[in-house]
Amino acid sequence: MSTLELGLYEQLITKLISNKLQTVSSDTFFVKSTLLDKEEASRYLSIYLSETIKFALNEIKGDDKVFKQIELSNKIIQLLISALPDISLTGNLIEDEGKILNAVFSTLDNPHSKLEERVKLITPYTRLSQSELFTGNNVGISLESEIRKEILSSDEICWLVSFIKYPGIRILKDELEEFTNSGKKLKIITTSYMGATDVKAIEFLSKLPNTEIKVSYNSDHERLHAKAYLFLRKTGFDTGYIGSSNISRSALTNGLEWNLKVTSKEISHIIDKFKKTFETYWVDKDFELYIPGKDTLKLETALKQQKYYDKKSITTFLI
Repeated sequence: MSTLELGLYEQLITKLISNKLQTVSSDTFFVKSTLLDKEEASRYLSIYLSETIKFALNEIKGDDKVFKQIELSNKIIQLLISALPDISLTGNLIEDEGKILNAVFSTLDNPHSKLEERVKLITPYTRLSQSELFTGNNVGISLESEIRKEILSSDEICWLVSFIKYPGIRILKDELEEFTNSGKKLKIITTSYMGATDVKAIEFLSKLPNTEIKVSYNSDHERLHAKAYLFLRKTGFDTGYIGSSNISRSALTNGLEWNLKVTSKEISHIIDKFKKTFETYWVDKDFELYIPGKDTLKLETALKQQKYYDKKSITTFLI
């Protein structure tokens, strides 16, 4: 049994695995396998093919490595074209030059004259297609700097955070103002939980153009503790940050917060669930639209009550 480790698997049975299983005695080992579900087959097969093709492409060596990799990739696509003539896949063939499209912007009435510099300014360091883990000590890359770039390169933003501090908003002030002033939509869901939110931060955000904020005042029922940031792009390169950082200076800069960046090109089902869950919260009656000025006192009162409640609970617990 030295060729197969004991434990759980979720592995397609390949010829290699099958040969190994044939050496396993049913008298001394339990082996369980199931048939591929027709609804799940494409997911399992595409993941396996991706791993196999990546391995094969990495094995190609030489100065003309990229050309050979593109050539092999196109042969695989040509095979799909031959096998599936009713599906139009010709447009999926890769150009021999091997270039990556980075941006497309109109030069007519564009407020930015130096578009090469603009693209560099707004492109996230960790890219749009690759997921990343921020642990508060990423060398050369802070959550703050990455969020700034995400804001400037998005078409719509949805944030779900348990509390918002004004010093945290001040860090992102310029980018948020540029984003909302350009006609793009900002949607934020937050709460009065723990009394930690700054009224000044909510007032500032709610007065930005094209911005809507919804607040849960019912902290006894809706103890929202999520910290999630979604950046939507018309190009399809959506990104999201899910982790431990609320909008505060320390959480965005030098705090030892953990945040996972996910991308629609790598983990699309997580982005899809993010969108759906956010929209579910957005239409929930427990989250009320905040009107600047009109709801100021209501928020202040809720925050004070929550601070008193939490302080009393802690005292009771210590006693």
